[in-house]
Amino acid sequence: MREHYISVDIETSGPIPGEFSMLSLGASVVDDDGKTFYVQLKPLNRNAVPEALAVTGLSLEALERDGTAPAIAMADFASWLEAARPNGAKPVFVGLNAPFDWSFVNYYFVRFCGSNPFGHTALDIKAMYMGATGCTWSQTTSSQMAKRLLPKKKGTHNALDDALYQAELFRLVRGLTFRQPGDC
Repeated sequence: MREHYISVDIETSGPIPGEFSMLSLGASVVDDDGKTFYVQLKPLNRNAVPEALAVTGLSLEALERDGTAPAIAMADFASWLEAARPNGAKPVFVGLNAPFDWSFVNYYFVRFCGSNPFGHTALDIKAMYMGATGCTWSQTTSSQMAKRLLPKKKGTHNALDDALYQAELFRLVRGLTFRQPGDC
C-alpha cells in the first residue's frame, strides 16, 4: 500500500485530551505545501493552563464565539484527508513530538467521527532525526534540528505554520544519511 505523508500540528489548552481542548489544527501534505488544512475549534470546556494559552495567543472566549464545533472540524479534516490523498494511499500522520499531537487528534477523531483515518500510529520526526543522526534525545528539539538542517521556514505556534515547518524538517531529515553517534 502506498503511503501519503501528512504533517500535522495542533495547539491546545493543556497537556491531555478530553480534560483539555484542541484549539487549532493545521495540516500539510508533506510533499506539497500548497495542500493545507487549518481550523480553530470551539473548546470542549474552560480548562486551560495559562502558559499553553499564552504560547498560542488564542483565547477561549474568542474560540467559544468564533471557533468551529469539534464534530464539524473533524469531519472537515477527514474530508480534506480523503481529498488530499492519491487513490489507495494510506495517510500517515507526521509530527514533531507526534505522540502529543496524535493523542489529541486521535481522541477528537474517535469521539466525534467514530474512527481515526490515520489509524493507531504516527511517525515522529524527533525519533526519525535521532535514528538518522545518532544524536541524543535532548538534541532532537526543532531548534537543534534547524541548526543542522537549515530549513527556510520557522515555527510560530500557529498550527498551520508549524505543520508546514514540520513538513520541511521531515523532508530534510528524510534526505539525511545515517551518521555515527555524536555527529549531531
